[in-house]
Amino acid sequence: MLILGLGKCGAFAACFHHFIISISPKERLCHSYGTRKVQQPDNLLGFHQNLLKLAIMADQAERAFQKQPTVFLNRKKTVATRKKGGSSTSKNKIARYTRNVGLGFKPPSREAIDGTYIDKKCPFTGNVSIRGRILTGVVTKMKMQRTIIIRRDYLHYVTKYNRFEKRHRNMAVHLSPCFRDVSLGDIVTIGECRPLSKTVRFNTLKVSRGPGSKKSFNKF
Repeated sequence: MLILGLGKCGAFAACFHHFIISISPKERLCHSYGTRKVQQPDNLLGFHQNLLKLAIMADQAERAFQKQPTVFLNRKKTVATRKKGGSSTSKNKIARYTRNVGLGFKPPSREAIDGTYIDKKCPFTGNVSIRGRILTGVVTKMKMQRTIIIRRDYLHYVTKYNRFEKRHRNMAVHLSPCFRDVSLGDIVTIGECRPLSKTVRFNTLKVSRGPGSKKSFNKF
């Protein structure tokens, strides 16, 4: 884009582009602060690398920096871990806020506790409390981002004919990124929460495989 923007000065643009590629990333950081001769301390470079690592791990796809509001990311101390031999090593461990939903629902330990996603509407790592009804349904649509459509079948009693008729309801449910590999036909357990949007009033708490998702022998 730089060569196309300069137009007739193509030779100068090519030389400038070759100069930018030839320098190291550490020298590029020095260029952003001033001349090439001035060297910045290594701890500043490490800080920028850690910040870039956080941005990549947290899937920074929005214009604002995504972070948990209750976690301070710029702390200086490191967490010391002790090995079996007795020697202690320090490593940078990112703090993670998780909450207990209650009612016997445990968060996915690998995705929710050890994960890096940021979702304010997640019942395990966000600012949403579960209260009210606990329902189940079958996943029918997954076209929205972090929201699924489930189908709930039930029987309605007709007094005139003394019979039951089949009915169903479609509900929009928030799906946290901690639930991976969710496909159509899976059975989800949802809990009522505060209104998350115009149509979303429930949050996914548990996902179990549907009856047709297991591997089985089919004749052909």
